[in-house]
Amino acid sequence: MRFGLQKLTLLDFPGQVACTIFSRGCNFTCPFCHNASLVNGSDELPFTEQEIVDFLKKRQGILDGVCFTGGEPLLCSRVTDLAELAKSLGYKVKLDTNGSLPELLQKAVDKKLVDYVAMDIKTSPEKYAAVSGSDQALAAVKKSVEFLQRGATEFEFRTTVVNTLHELSDFAAIGQWIGAVKHYFLQPFADSGDILSGNAADFAVSNDFMQKALTEVRRFVPSAAIRGR
Repeated sequence: MRFGLQKLTLLDFPGQVACTIFSRGCNFTCPFCHNASLVNGSDELPFTEQEIVDFLKKRQGILDGVCFTGGEPLLCSRVTDLAELAKSLGYKVKLDTNGSLPELLQKAVDKKLVDYVAMDIKTSPEKYAAVSGSDQALAAVKKSVEFLQRGATEFEFRTTVVNTLHELSDFAAIGQWIGAVKHYFLQPFADSGDILSGNAADFAVSNDFMQKALTEVRRFVPSAAIRGR
């Protein structure tokens, strides 16, 4: 699976031509994870800071932004340094996160290192421990949700919709939890060939279920939309 640098993406950073940096290591074990090979391993990156400097300098005027993803990028000690470097070169920075490290998230935002946060909402609050594999996940994620809702930076919440793990009632619960945020996306599970556990065929969701899930969540989040189908 990808580990390192994707030199060009038109999809990862809304409205921006960007590159994406992938880090290893995650503190969740969601069975439907599509980057399973990035879950385990060290939090190091397969390049030096100077290599990133050289790449970003060469791409000035071509790229607009840099995305950090994983894994959980906030587990990587070098990500905030690289974000600061990217900002110093005039790039916008997007951070993908599972929301499990609210203090580090707030620190990065408060230091103006992040322009856009994409945070996963894995499931309804009552199922969070079961889906994430962490009994401590929900309390931390709630702190991150509350922080982002205060509007310190632009953000989106997103949920990968997974058959066998989600029921329609979960989306009503998620909607009640996050409220009428500006950006919330439902993404149908897609088989990357690199899922963490289980049978990918069992995780696939129908168009009908996606539409019903959207109807449920729009009762509380009118702006909610389906992405990726």
